Amino acid sequence: MSKKLLLLLAGWILAASALAQKIQSPSEFLGYELGTQFTYHYRILEYFKYIGANSRQVKLVTYGSTNEGRPLIVMFIASDQNIGRLEDIRKNNLALAGMPPDSSFTNNRQPAPAGNTANAPAIVWLSYNVHGNEPASSEAAMQTLYDLVDPGNTQTKAWLKNTVVAIDPCLNPDGRERYINFYNSVKGIEPNPDPGSREHSESWPGGRVNHYYFDLNRDWAWQTQKESRARVGYFNSWLPQVHVDFHEQGYDSPYYFAPAAEPFHKDVTAWQKEFQTIIGKNNAKYFDKNGWLYFTKEEFDLLYPSYGDTYPIYNGSIGMTYEQGGIGGGLAITTYNGDVLTLKDRIAHHHATALSTIETVSANASRAVDEFKKYYDKSRSNPTSEYKAYVIKNDNQDKLAALADLLRRNGIQAQYGIVAHAKGYNYISKKNEYFDVEPTDLVISAYQPKSVLMHVLMEPKTFLADSNTYDITAWALPYAYGLKTYGVKEQIRADQKSSINDVVLSQPPMQSAMFAHPYAYVSSWQSVNDVRYLASLVKKGIKVRYAETPFQAGGKQFGAGSLIITRAGNNSGNFDADVRRAASDADRQLTPLSTGFVDKGVDLGSGSVHYLKPPKVMLVSGEGTSSANVGEIWQFFEQQINYPVTLVNYKDTDDVKLNDFDVIVFPDGNYDDFPSEKLKGWINNGGKLIALGNAAAQLAGKKGFDIQKKDVDSAKVKSSGKPYADRSRSAIESTVPGAIYKIDLDNTHPLGFGYPDYYYTLKVNDDVYKLMDDGDWNVGTVRKDGYVAGFVGEKSLNKIKDGLLLGVQPMGRGCVVYMVDDPLFRSFWENGKLLFANAVFMVTP
Repeated sequence: MSKKLLLLLAGWILAASALAQKIQSPSEFLGYELGTQFTYHYRILEYFKYIGANSRQVKLVTYGSTNEGRPLIVMFIASDQNIGRLEDIRKNNLALAGMPPDSSFTNNRQPAPAGNTANAPAIVWLSYNVHGNEPASSEAAMQTLYDLVDPGNTQTKAWLKNTVVAIDPCLNPDGRERYINFYNSVKGIEPNPDPGSREHSESWPGGRVNHYYFDLNRDWAWQTQKESRARVGYFNSWLPQVHVDFHEQGYDSPYYFAPAAEPFHKDVTAWQKEFQTIIGKNNAKYFDKNGWLYFTKEEFDLLYPSYGDTYPIYNGSIGMTYEQGGIGGGLAITTYNGDVLTLKDRIAHHHATALSTIETVSANASRAVDEFKKYYDKSRSNPTSEYKAYVIKNDNQDKLAALADLLRRNGIQAQYGIVAHAKGYNYISKKNEYFDVEPTDLVISAYQPKSVLMHVLMEPKTFLADSNTYDITAWALPYAYGLKTYGVKEQIRADQKSSINDVVLSQPPMQSAMFAHPYAYVSSWQSVNDVRYLASLVKKGIKVRYAETPFQAGGKQFGAGSLIITRAGNNSGNFDADVRRAASDADRQLTPLSTGFVDKGVDLGSGSVHYLKPPKVMLVSGEGTSSANVGEIWQFFEQQINYPVTLVNYKDTDDVKLNDFDVIVFPDGNYDDFPSEKLKGWINNGGKLIALGNAAAQLAGKKGFDIQKKDVDSAKVKSSGKPYADRSRSAIESTVPGAIYKIDLDNTHPLGFGYPDYYYTLKVNDDVYKLMDDGDWNVGTVRKDGYVAGFVGEKSLNKIKDGLLLGVQPMGRGCVVYMVDDPLFRSFWENGKLLFANAVFMVTP
């Protein structure tokens, strides 16, 4: 063969090899230039799968799915040397944190192995599109992935020598698809940059939220949503050194990146602050080079623990939020200064910060890993928290088990207590007291890997270096779950042979019947689990009664609201089997009674024992309502108690037969022509209206409604003539960005059944009302000493006292239930769920 022919053949081979290695860019794969149209979620998945099939540097993992069945994925990108040992890297990283390989302490008797920092790569986790109508980030995720796997990109190859990158391209696929479907249905042939164009104004509920209208960016710690549980569970199985959450903000805003704004939680470390600044300066270098506007250290603080930046921060990561202007921007929009902001611009900015962050982490990889280990070493051996242990009394097994489950999902250790006498801060009395530790109490030690996160979630009051915050300022779990708790400044002995799973799974077994055919069964009414049991009985067609007053029977005490399932009226041949099976499924303890003649209190045939008619419930939704509050209520019915609810848009209520419903829930919102004459007539004819938040406010002063706004004693709050520069701080004097108040609760009223004589409410405004007159029921009232924790502006603090927060007004043959605060707030306010259930099921006209 001639030399010329050999050279030609060699050239063909090299060309073929290069062609085989070429990986398509997103634009090449999708068939359109990235940024000229929005990419549907399924196409994003296809691109990630394509990269997974054509690159040896990646591993694609499906970690869950959405409520609408869309996959949740994360792509790992690493060097050729590291991609095949990802599992070893993951386990070693958890070991550096003192965590076992499964990331949780389901068995505390098996200590985690020691980790090795030598040559351990830093893990960078990039999360995109948690808010569905902030879609530029998912587009940028594809471009970032391409640059990391492009065989010709020598720069990114160098970074991957000591980093592992994880890309989650879309945390909220359901919301993203809702937004994109909206936009594509209203846009013209060319995008219209006029902000007044309809393509820049989403219809209710908008794409920001998930299927149940929850903001997934506020659900990291609570994990109330399906997507959050899957994502955070998988995140905790890795615990990256750096996490970036990519967002968009109003389209008139420049780009925001770390360092974050004050206030920082006091447990944010010096290294976490320092490395945020190092990364921020590198981001600035690229923005300066391109002449792009940006800002730092403003607006987005590090306090509330359930964000995509703060939750990783409290888990030892460098957690950061990056915000690109663009919400409502479509493919192009004219900003206030006359510039046209395009989707291409937004993609370019997010792409630049992603690569800049990876570059910075690579340059500091060994220190990032070392500091990560130091963080967890200190957590285990020398926690900084004031309290070295928390003791949670087992006064309510259901709520204790629910809290234990939340702790377990966050990798926080807890055990049963050992009998002891101790002194601690009583969350209820707000005093230091002596108390007894019992074997059924839950003990949480501060000496554990997740010490910081545990303390942030548990501390009775969060220290605020600056009151100008972005979100709520109080969330302490003992108040949220309604559990008596002590903060102890010294270590408390615990049963090391027990694990947190023992608490989660140790529900009391159903009491076996002493006779084949009891007269009646009695079940408690003290948690949402009891509501779920009631719903399951109703579905089986079993009639249920409840006691209006406490009674004693069968050697046991039963509180008001206890469920009574009598044989009388339940003629099914499977009655006993159905009742017991439903109790077993719901982990309920039944007490069988051989007689309706009780030991103390009213007999089971008394007029004080009421038939609980299964209510037909309407939930008002649509334009005018708060989608967040609608979603909380909708999800509560469907996912938590499995009880039917009918959602009706407010504009359609005039066309609906209201008499088909027993209960109508008006969530927080702003309603035109409210209340209508039709609605008032329905109430007077026997209907029950539940008004929450601003719905209750709109009834104040209306004819026939007794709720009245409370006057503010303005004489006690005088203007100080603050300068213009302090105007933002002056405004917060009348704000309540999430504070906890203790209210007096009339637990003899059905709205208060299952509670002690107090309740902790989370206030996000300063609404409070006059006490109602005789004939109405002031069920929940706040006194002048009701404030517990969180920031409250001076003017609001003066207002929130001596007033009504929960009330019931009889109206004709019906009634109105006023709930000024949201008892289902973000679904993590566990103690409010029974309160809302009481309003639906127990309160009768």
